[in-house]
Amino acid sequence: MEGTNNVSRLYKKKNPVSQANLEKIVQLLSEIKYGSVTLVVQDGVLIQIETNEKIRLK
Repeated sequence: MEGTNNVSRLYKKKNPVSQANLEKIVQLLSEIKYGSVTLVVQDGVLIQIETNEKIRLK
């Protein structure tokens, strides 16, 4: 269990998502009618935000 404590301390030191990135994610979610927002995480930190918008033909 000692290794688990080291890992949890490592992630506590990093801020995984900044306030600015949270606001960007909310903005993207409000703008997309159909599609997806994908968050890419590396070492417990958000490094990329991808959007994929679908256009529905009626």
